[in-house]
This record gives sequence, C-alpha cells and structure tokens, in this order.
Amino acid sequence: MASHEQSYRAGETKGQTQEKVGQTMESMKDKAQAAKDRTSETAHDKTGAAKDKASGAAQATKDKTSGAAQATKDKTSGAAQATKEKASGAAQATKEKASEMMESAKETAQAGQEKTGGILHQTGQQVKSMAQGAADAVKHTFGMADTDEGHPDATKNREP
Repeated sequence: MASHEQSYRAGETKGQTQEKVGQTMESMKDKAQAAKDRTSETAHDKTGAAKDKASGAAQATKDKTSGAAQATKDKTSGAAQATKEKASGAAQATKEKASEMMESAKETAQAGQEKTGGILHQTGQQVKSMAQGAADAVKHTFGMADTDEGHPDATKNREP
C-alpha cells in the first residue's frame, strides 16, 4: 500500500501545485492587466500633454507668423505712403519750377518783343527819312520840288 499512499500524496501534491500555479498565474494576469492599464493611462496622458503642447506650439507659431505678416504689411504700407508723399512733393516742386520758368520765358519774350519793336520802328523811321530825302533829291534834280526852303541847296539853284 505504500505505493498507493505515495500515489495519493503525489496526486495531492500535484493538485496543490496546480492550484498554486493557477493562483500565481491569476495574480500575474491581474498585475499584468494593472501594469497595462497604468501604461495605457500614462501613454494617454502623455499623448494628451503632447497634443496640448503641439497645439500650443502651433498656436504660438501661428501668432508669430500673423504678427510678422502684420509687421511686414505695416512696414510696406508706411514705405508706400512715404514714397507717395515724396512723389507728390517732387511733382509739386517740378510744377512750381516749370511755372517760374514759363513766367521768366514770357517776360524775356515780352522784353525781346519790345526791344525788337523799338528797333524796327527806329529802322522804319530811318528808312522813311532816307526815302523822303532821296525823293526830295530826285525832285530837286528834275526841278519838281515845291519849295526849296527846307533844302540846303535851295538858295543856289533858284532862278530869279
């Protein structure tokens, strides 16, 4: 019977061992599940934090880009306004200078016209006087002169 009792004890030990292994396996499964849950929560938390951080960085980048774009727009607008004002000032100065030059040219032309008119009048008078003198000389030569009172040679050529 010893072998029967040994078999019984061996079976009993085997059963107890199987039960212990089952309990240990169950405990390991619970611990693994808990570790898995903690890892999942940590990963979820870290993913959420990373998403928040990425979202914050994206917003900061968007804000910086928007600010830089606005600054560039303001700078460009200011430069355009300054250029416009400078061009307007240059146009006004050119207009004034042209007006001054036109007035000066008008005055010069008027003075030249007056001077030319005076010279032409004087020349006309001289030509008229010379023509009258020539006509008187021809008349006198042919004896057609009305009176010789004004002629210098009037007393010499008179017949009594």
